[in-house]
Amino acid sequence: MNHHFLSIAIDGPAGAGKSTVAQILAQKLGYTYIDTGAMYRALTWKALREGISPHDEEGLVALLQDMAYSFPYRDQEQKIYVNGEDISEFIRDPEVTRHVSEVAKWPQVRRELVERQRELASKSNVVMDGRDIGSHVLPHANTKIFLTASIEERALRRYQDLLNKGYLADLEQIKDEIILRDKKDSEREHFPLKVASNAVILDTTGHSIEEVVSKIIKIHRTKIGGGE
Repeated sequence: MNHHFLSIAIDGPAGAGKSTVAQILAQKLGYTYIDTGAMYRALTWKALREGISPHDEEGLVALLQDMAYSFPYRDQEQKIYVNGEDISEFIRDPEVTRHVSEVAKWPQVRRELVERQRELASKSNVVMDGRDIGSHVLPHANTKIFLTASIEERALRRYQDLLNKGYLADLEQIKDEIILRDKKDSEREHFPLKVASNAVILDTTGHSIEEVVSKIIKIHRTKIGGGE
């Protein structure tokens, strides 16, 4: 394990605000933000585009071999590029959201992406978010946070998010999808969503993003020994 670089692992269920929190956190600390969910979404988007079934593990792994990921910071935002193309907007499509759990459950797909995530973490200070970062991807992360929030609040956030992006959305349907996703993520055989043994659990219900971020920075500073 490379101990020269610092890492913060943020896990939690769908819609708990992980990516927003992680992105702001990385910005404030000057770390690289790695959105692992976006890596699975990118693969899902590409598979849908190339006509490869989310149920075809071999096909998905083969597709991954031709995908080079990068995470440049542009216009105050972390983007995700695949083979030099900015696909940040495409991967948020509801169609991708519907299929990403299927794609992410394959052991070979996870193995390949986890290897890439670890490699990224060995090259700079990172904030990484996902479902099994603290428990599996970066077990030696300096700081591990598990973010959670009520189903209602998570559904509402996702709903506002979609409306802001111009998608038509149905709050009840989103709630049902989140419940289903929690179930799939927690019950899947390989690397389920779970709280890492030494993670700090933060319930973000009723708290602003800013409050959550400053709380995590405090926790991180304590963990790494009183400041940067």
